[in-house]
Amino acid sequence: MQKFTSEEPPGPAADMRDNEKFMIVEAWKQAYFLCKGYILSALEDDLYNVYSVMNTSKELWDALEKKYKTEDTCLKKFVVAKFVDYKMIDSKTVGTQVRELQLIFHDLIAKGMVMNEAFQVASMIEKLPSSWKDFKNYLKNKRKEMKLEDLVIRLKIEEDNKTAEKKSRGNSTIIGANIVKEIAPKSKKRKRSSGQTKRTKRNLRATATIVEKLVTKALIVVSRKRIKRRDKPT
Repeated sequence: MQKFTSEEPPGPAADMRDNEKFMIVEAWKQAYFLCKGYILSALEDDLYNVYSVMNTSKELWDALEKKYKTEDTCLKKFVVAKFVDYKMIDSKTVGTQVRELQLIFHDLIAKGMVMNEAFQVASMIEKLPSSWKDFKNYLKNKRKEMKLEDLVIRLKIEEDNKTAEKKSRGNSTIIGANIVKEIAPKSKKRKRSSGQTKRTKRNLRATATIVEKLVTKALIVVSRKRIKRRDKPT
């Protein structure tokens, strides 16, 4: 097949007989036709309509090669740009983003890019979100080389620990808030009780003053009556 997609039809020698020239040209045309049909049969309908107008299998092959080589180059650039721009964020779980990054690694390798395991490990560590700064520095300072599988497991454990820690802090906050709510009404009750005691004391003092005045008046009246009786002539 490569012969018919890379070479032009041969020209018969001048000293050949006419029937030999005819047989050679017809055999080449037949092979060209079969090769072209084989290539076109592999295309989808919309591409078939575009490329079926090509006259030779070589012309058809050159056009397809140009198209798909260009597309493949663009796709490689796209995947590389996607890898370079990829950054993990705090609003998504690290586990989800690790899987996304692993898919990008797979696409790069499938496109013929060389990415050894050490490079993948270093890239994944470097792309951890900002809230993982301390753990990132811890991983970067490790002297022993780490496998990608081991790194993924470590990240999963660390994320589980962070999630448990957040839940623990949240529960502590709720308990503290409930304690404050329980204490607050009691203190209000104490304040109200203290206020009522003060008012009661004032009322008692006022009542005592009134009673004292009434008793004083009564004593004065009784005393005057006694004086009048004593002063009456017998």
